[in-house]
Amino acid sequence: MEAQIGERPSVPFLANAAWPRLVLLPGMHGDGELFSDFMKALPEDFASTAPSYPNDVPLSYTDLLRAVQHSAAECGPFVMLAESFSTPLAIQFAAKNPSNLKGLAISAGFATSPVRGFLRLVSPFVGPILGHLPVSKLGARIMVAGPMIPRSAPVRMRAAIAAVKPKVLMDRVRSVLECNVLDELCKIKAPILFLQARYDRLVSPVCLEEMMQVKPEIEVVVVDGPHMLLEQMPRQTAKIVAEFVRRL
Repeated sequence: MEAQIGERPSVPFLANAAWPRLVLLPGMHGDGELFSDFMKALPEDFASTAPSYPNDVPLSYTDLLRAVQHSAAECGPFVMLAESFSTPLAIQFAAKNPSNLKGLAISAGFATSPVRGFLRLVSPFVGPILGHLPVSKLGARIMVAGPMIPRSAPVRMRAAIAAVKPKVLMDRVRSVLECNVLDELCKIKAPILFLQARYDRLVSPVCLEEMMQVKPEIEVVVVDGPHMLLEQMPRQTAKIVAEFVRRL
């Protein structure tokens, strides 16, 4: 059965919008609703859409790619903005260079597994059990760690992850641990923007360095925030992304 991705538009689609539509792909939690503050912070003449991934159906990157391709085929000019987990998916999509894709923005992302060193060696053995572990307060805090973080942030993050069935979360973790889309990254012709979180405790700067080795023209903006940049620093990141879109 073809994967279905629920969409949450910020405003009705503007057929004559001055700028390409922004399509936001969520992190491991799969909840497009967490982008609401970012979408509200975008300029009024920007249209945006934030799909959510199913909470109860395990979907691989391949499954999600088919769904994204199907939706994009019916869309006008757009810029894809992928967060963390969705980065390999967005890279695979952009590598096909669809004519209506005008740019790719990445927030705290990676092209290969962000798990490094010894942990990468043992990850195939621990990956299958991670999805069955409860989402702790500490885990949610690590995702949003950084200066000036709203008290509600870890609560919202825990709620979003807790809403995902353990098997689905396990499959997403496994997809991340096994991903490698460096070859696809080389094929992308559209301009790429990378938002790097200075206080990211989940994705090492090595991940960006690895991407820059194969795609040195990536534009990088370092933001003084945590892993979940778009949710925790919506105004600052919305301004950066809007400026990128306007230059396309």
